[in-house]
Amino acid sequence: MNLIFTCGGTAGHINPAIAVANMMRERHPGCNILFIGATGHMEEKLVPKAGYELRCLPASGLSRKVNLAALKKNLYAVKCVLGAVDACKKIIREFQPDVILGTGGYASFPALYAGSVMGIPTCVHEANALPGLTTKLAASRADRVLVAFEQSVAHYKKPEKVQTVGMPVHRDFIYARREEARERLGLGDTPLVVSAFGSQGAKMMNETVAELFRLEKEDGFPFRHIHATGSFGWAWMPKLVAEKGVDLSQSPQLEMREYIYNMPELMAAADVFIGRAGSGTCNEIAVSGTPAILIPSPNVTANHQEKNARVLSENGGAVWIPEGECTAQTLYTQLKGLLAEKDRRQRMAEALRLMAVPDSTERICDILEELIRR
Repeated sequence: MNLIFTCGGTAGHINPAIAVANMMRERHPGCNILFIGATGHMEEKLVPKAGYELRCLPASGLSRKVNLAALKKNLYAVKCVLGAVDACKKIIREFQPDVILGTGGYASFPALYAGSVMGIPTCVHEANALPGLTTKLAASRADRVLVAFEQSVAHYKKPEKVQTVGMPVHRDFIYARREEARERLGLGDTPLVVSAFGSQGAKMMNETVAELFRLEKEDGFPFRHIHATGSFGWAWMPKLVAEKGVDLSQSPQLEMREYIYNMPELMAAADVFIGRAGSGTCNEIAVSGTPAILIPSPNVTANHQEKNARVLSENGGAVWIPEGECTAQTLYTQLKGLLAEKDRRQRMAEALRLMAVPDSTERICDILEELIRR
């Protein structure tokens, strides 16, 4: 059995593909797996680290602006796609895949298109509430379209080939237990707040959290707060926090890290999570049942994060605040309100778990096996 996974750009596209690849390898130990991604993106680190072969091709996103620079960018993007399709056809002829799964990113479309033209079963997974450009382009030719949210099905022209499968997440998010996690962290009855805004961080939100630390200090540190700055914020945020009069070495209730490596454990233990509304984050809090305050990034294509946040909010699982309205005081007011209402948090956790699909990886693997048999 030969399998091609194509993804790229962000961890939200790459990690689900790796999760499915891992399970397919468990089910079929002798299978051959190849990833196709884009040059110069995160897949160049994550995929080899997971132990899989990766072929990278030049890729470029499209610009929605109307000016000369945007025109040049779009012409280059089209050139990259055409070249990538030819390159993918060559890879497919050599590798002879039984099925191709794309999980998003600019690199996905050329491989999915080339595979469909060559008669290879293809499957595309969309993690966001609304389909992105890659999914829209690939959906018309794909054998199956897989979506994370039930509400997403209505956005496709051929709903009969759309299946709701949820979003593959790391197994630890599913199996981590709150009591055990809190005991390991030595929390006792102390409320825990966890905040993170991506692996690189978001400057404006890190600045907001620095001010939030000051408010927490003035209020006598009413809860424990663990914050991930991301790689960019780690260089300057400690100094900013100190300038606001908060000495982290003398504030045991506050903890700042560059990156949170034990996020499944912290999600399980947390009373409230604060972060962006990327598809990966939304599905992780859903599976773990962690009440959340979401501040969607305004800088993503088609405003996907706001749409994701609205889905969780409308189902009662999260509070969302537009970034432009998210001052430290606004955030603190919302946070203290949630921490004071245990029953509300419990209702939010229940709503999130109703939305979650804990066997998402298994469902996708079943579909891939079905396509291979056909």
